[in-house]
Amino acid sequence: MKTANGNTSVMDMFEKGKVLKICAPMVRYSKLAFRSLVRKYNCDICFTPMIVAADFLRSIKARDSEFTTNERDRPLIVQFAAHDAQSLADAACAVAPFSDGVDLNCGCPQRWAMSAGYGACLINKPELVKDMVRHVRNQVDNPNYTASIKIRIHKDLKQTVDLCQKAESAGVSWITVHGRTTEERHQPVHYDAIKTIKDSVSVPVIANGDIKYLRDVESTHELTGVDGVMAARGLLANPAMFAGYEDTPLQCIWDWVDIAVEQGTPFTCFHHHLIYMLERVSSQPERKVFNSLSSTSAVIDYLQNTYGSVHDLRT
Repeated sequence: MKTANGNTSVMDMFEKGKVLKICAPMVRYSKLAFRSLVRKYNCDICFTPMIVAADFLRSIKARDSEFTTNERDRPLIVQFAAHDAQSLADAACAVAPFSDGVDLNCGCPQRWAMSAGYGACLINKPELVKDMVRHVRNQVDNPNYTASIKIRIHKDLKQTVDLCQKAESAGVSWITVHGRTTEERHQPVHYDAIKTIKDSVSVPVIANGDIKYLRDVESTHELTGVDGVMAARGLLANPAMFAGYEDTPLQCIWDWVDIAVEQGTPFTCFHHHLIYMLERVSSQPERKVFNSLSSTSAVIDYLQNTYGSVHDLRT
């Protein structure tokens, strides 16, 4: 699918009966190398990590470190934290030639984000969110470029429905709903709330929260009727999850090594991803040894000695 060229849109991917599989925006983790990996394993759309729009606009250094992509990194949604409409629109215009849409973070519950006016505090400012969506819509010179929002729910769901309907009236492309309130962390996802929101708007709705296996994609769809699901921790633990693997397959681990080496991924990031991927398939003593490794070559040697090389898969 060719996007970001003015001819086609991410919105063409939303087909009746199809559930899109989406990689969530994850601080430090959903960068280009990891997006390249999950795209090999049936991930339909990827998000960048959250980028603070004001910093992005202010500094070339921030732009270079926060946003990297290539022509195969599609469809790509850039997620921004912003608290005023013009900053969001300016940031969207800056990345529009290299991406397929922007997403406004209205769900981050971290204290620093909320105290700065970013993230989940925006769910209590529906008029501002409406204005921000409208600004992006009006100022990005590409009718196929998407403007979406990612939210958490209120205790009083009427407030969430009102927020979503206001965003819809401003031209929001779709809405991702993390099915927990700002205060909730690991409590069960409120699937009934996601269904209520889905039934209250005509734009596509994406469900987020507790997607750990491919079967969770289908069960969430059945419970809520959503148009797609977004996974975060589940994909970190198993980047091949959307392709139906229960645990990270060896091929995927070696794919990660190849991609990370090719793209020059910093060692800490390279290592952390492997720690997540191996967590369910390695013993505690193995994890202790692996976690203490301190160079790419040591990691590759360990993987070959412990699990075998990718060539062993083909013989």
